[in-house]
Amino acid sequence: MVLADLTAGAVEDAQRRALTRPLADVERDAAARPAARDVLAALAPADRVKIIAEVKRASPSRGVLADIPDPARQAALYEQGGASAISVLTEERRFGGSLADLEAVTSRVSLPVLRKDFIATPYQVFEARAAGADLALLIVAGLSQKVLRELYALILEVGMTPLVESHSADELEIALDLGADLIGVNARNLKTLELDRDMFGRLVDRIPDTAVKIAESAVLSPADVAHYRQAGADVVLIGEALVTGDPVSTLTEFLAAGSMPVREIKEKQ
Repeated sequence: MVLADLTAGAVEDAQRRALTRPLADVERDAAARPAARDVLAALAPADRVKIIAEVKRASPSRGVLADIPDPARQAALYEQGGASAISVLTEERRFGGSLADLEAVTSRVSLPVLRKDFIATPYQVFEARAAGADLALLIVAGLSQKVLRELYALILEVGMTPLVESHSADELEIALDLGADLIGVNARNLKTLELDRDMFGRLVDRIPDTAVKIAESAVLSPADVAHYRQAGADVVLIGEALVTGDPVSTLTEFLAAGSMPVREIKEKQ
């Protein structure tokens, strides 16, 4: 199972880092960080879609996507292009990311920054805050409910905001039971890597208006952004399309598509 392997690998890599950087040191560094940015204000529903733009070198489904020698510059271009938050993939084995990428980005941009990884231990949460992250991802399918609740509480305790990701009605109910303010629906099933772009539309009515509704994956064109906006997305998380093209112009096009009236969207499709 892909998700299980990714999570196990991420935990193993964190355990390796802990040999040279003990938990006590990471906790100290996390506590010394300035307060996290106001994520909910940045991603609050508005009259247009908002975009979380992702620094992403590779993926298990697509392989190598882009050479990103300067992730901080990439993130700065996202900010210039109108993104509302930045996502940094820090998983090493299949995505080619690192905590160094996260630290570089958080020191460069003024937007909230998400640590996108397969977080399953407290050590990884403290690492995220120590590197300056404002949000941390929790994937419902990859965690027991007990661990999910414990990590959710810890993320809040250290001052970050949890982004809770689901891919089914059952997983969404678990996210809702947590009281999550940011709820993502991923079109990609991380257990099989299959895509279902309509998954968000089938689940969105279950998400209360008190939560920010985030659509993830299957976004390669302005029409895809429009599709999610029509379905009710407040925010769309985009990676591949931004690292394989010009990030500023692509963001401009995507943001325009997410603010069009439905009639204009259909005419352009």
